[in-house]
Amino acid sequence: MTLAWIGLGANLGDAAETVGAAIAALDGLPGTRLRQASRLYATPAWGNQDQPPFVNAVAAVDTALPADELLQAMLALEQRFGRVRDPAVHWGPRALDLDLLLYGAQELDQPGLQVPHPYLHERAFVL
Repeated sequence: MTLAWIGLGANLGDAAETVGAAIAALDGLPGTRLRQASRLYATPAWGNQDQPPFVNAVAAVDTALPADELLQAMLALEQRFGRVRDPAVHWGPRALDLDLLLYGAQELDQPGLQVPHPYLHERAFVL
């Protein structure tokens, strides 16, 4: 099992309810168990600031999934909660955003997957 840290955020609909439900749903991913989660934090939007503030949290999970499979499971979870990705809109409003922040002690730089997350040090709710 690998300890992975996942950032969660939402700013559409009932964001607090969505983030709470997503934390619980992480425990249901294949080969993955929720270890702990932070409290919810309200933070200003990052990147494109012309949008509602976000509700954020961080969760620690133990997972048997390789990093790329965990990421795919996280993307499917985003879709389940109503996330629609628009390549033309970067850092826009989101029904749910899940970021793989850390995956054990591994450093990965693959298309679509960078661990540690490249903006980890700039996200106040993670620090």
